[in-house]
Amino acid sequence: MPLDRLIRHLIAWQSIDGPPVPDRELTVEQARERYRASAVRPQRDEDGSGPAVTSADRLIDGPDGAALGVRVYTPERVGQRVVTFLHGGGWVLGDLDSHDWVCRGIAASLGAVVVAVDYRRAPEFPYPTPLRDAVAAARWTARSFPGRTHVIAGDSAGASLSVGVVLQAPDVRFAAQLLIYPPVDPSLIIASAGEHSKGYLLSVEDMAWNYEQYVPDPRLRADPAVDLLKADLTGMPPTVLATAEYDPLHDEGVELAAKMSAAGVPVRHVPGEGLVHGYFLMQSTVPAAAACARRVIRELDRMLGPA
Repeated sequence: MPLDRLIRHLIAWQSIDGPPVPDRELTVEQARERYRASAVRPQRDEDGSGPAVTSADRLIDGPDGAALGVRVYTPERVGQRVVTFLHGGGWVLGDLDSHDWVCRGIAASLGAVVVAVDYRRAPEFPYPTPLRDAVAAARWTARSFPGRTHVIAGDSAGASLSVGVVLQAPDVRFAAQLLIYPPVDPSLIIASAGEHSKGYLLSVEDMAWNYEQYVPDPRLRADPAVDLLKADLTGMPPTVLATAEYDPLHDEGVELAAKMSAAGVPVRHVPGEGLVHGYFLMQSTVPAAAACARRVIRELDRMLGPA
């Protein structure tokens, strides 16, 4: 379907004085600040209402003795579900604040405690440190909320990390995983051959820079936790996988869903028609993005069964 009208206007507005400066031409801190400024949303809607969710920041033990930050969200009506959430941002840019509103919405919609992970980011901490942090956090969630229905979830780079956690932490039992427009092919061959490789907020060149920061050693990009299409996906938990139509990563996300299904994993694919990569962060300004995000969470809710 056509690109969403509001997103089309947003792209045009961003380019009114010429194409935006790509992240790779900024310092890492400049790129992080720009991402944060575009992603952070007010904690309440204009009418004063919002998800009835409280949050608390705390430090837990990281995999190498370093302190690791997490933010624990608790909805007003909480059941027996818990979500370990890994934020996006190309393994470089996102943080707890950029995805605060996303986590509040997930907590309220699912009646679940959400543990958002402030994993250490590239380029200061390249692969495998972010993944090891994510594994440590998922294990902490499992220990801290025993007996609960545990979901591993993430958007973009966080979705890639989520699959890596499942691969590397067989001791943690996940009832489901939520993968929102995941990057899965570090060669970017699939993305480069797609119809929307540039011009829709995320480009193949952006992803190439992200991979260079995250996995600077090209030899490590063959690891199954990075090149997810080469991983053995047998035994993965039931999965909700969301893609965006106008996203360079769309086709590889579809390929991952097909590979999971062929491995016997129950998969529910939610296509984001007319949307772009990052639409979960656009819910307050793009109604179509909010509607699709609600569909994604409803699919996860149905997959999990009665709360």
